[in-house]
Amino acid sequence: MKIAYFTHSLASCWNHGNAHFLRGVLRELHARGHAVRALEPVDSWSLTNLMADAGEAGLNAYRTAYPELGSEIFDPATDAAELVDDADLVIVHEWNEPALVAAIARLRAAGGRFKLLFHDTHHRAVSDPEAIRAFDLSGYDGVLAFGETLSEVYRRWGWGTRVWTWHEAADTRLFHPPAEEQDRNGLVWIGNWGDGERTQELEDFLFQPAAAAGLPLDIYGVRYPDEAKAMLAGHGARYHGWAPNAAAPTIFARHLATVHVPRRYYTTILPGIPTIRVFEALACGLPLVSAPWEDAEGLFRVGQDFLMVKDGAAMADALAAIRDDADLRASLIASGLETIRARHSCAHRVDELLGIVETLSTTPTAGGLGPRLSEELQGTAS
Repeated sequence: MKIAYFTHSLASCWNHGNAHFLRGVLRELHARGHAVRALEPVDSWSLTNLMADAGEAGLNAYRTAYPELGSEIFDPATDAAELVDDADLVIVHEWNEPALVAAIARLRAAGGRFKLLFHDTHHRAVSDPEAIRAFDLSGYDGVLAFGETLSEVYRRWGWGTRVWTWHEAADTRLFHPPAEEQDRNGLVWIGNWGDGERTQELEDFLFQPAAAAGLPLDIYGVRYPDEAKAMLAGHGARYHGWAPNAAAPTIFARHLATVHVPRRYYTTILPGIPTIRVFEALACGLPLVSAPWEDAEGLFRVGQDFLMVKDGAAMADALAAIRDDADLRASLIASGLETIRARHSCAHRVDELLGIVETLSTTPTAGGLGPRLSEELQGTAS
């Protein structure tokens, strides 16, 4: 099958977590003999920021880890028909321009023989619904949503059985325990500061508990303003700046544990959706302790694959237990790896995707979400 995926960026993971998952999925599809193309717009904000932050060398880890992958850079003015070419399946990520999304929809509606899916991996459907409503998805065959609560939003918007929950997962070709163990010390947290979505939560569930447990804390990520860096320094944490995702397994291998601090949207209006770092950390055999979130879909065995705590004091206690109890660490590692390998690899997600594609017809589907939403749906934000 010939597959074209329109992404914001495949080359850059700078503040662009979907690149992690996409790389693993495309590599798995390539390994199974499918012809895959990743198309990304010229001057994407993620790649532009990566170049400013790390220069051309910032792409080295990605290129080394994924030699079989590459991107086709396109100008937004390019005719969409040229970009789609002879693809059998086209998937368009939600971080694309509305004009491109609509142009591909028109091609499909006009009789395009490719199957067409929209891929949503963000909370904008509830946090900024007008940004999603700007997309004309009327020619799309369906929606891939990265959590059941997000799928429910699309169902309320009229997609019914044409929305599928397609969680992120770990690329287990890259994310796995180290071949040889080395000395491990302290905690690591790889995550971006963002827009204040979890500032207090980070202090309550990461910075203060790490200090209370006497564990050194290494922080990697971007978009940390001066006040955030001052907060880290005040808690004794070491800030290292951006790290390429392809280097994360090596970083994980130097540490005893990590912490999951979900953004507020994923604990309130879109519960049940973990960050991809949970999948990746467990795949690397790194014990994990999480701030509260509702695993509404039963993705993991909470208390067995990882620990979940209710407050900062409990987080400090859990981190100290992991520090001191080798049997606890071994149990969490074994359970987490078991669940990832059984359910949450990119190979599993490719199986799911191919199953979804088998249900689609080559005949264009009428209807869908777009500017022609009914008045009552336009008033629905979640």
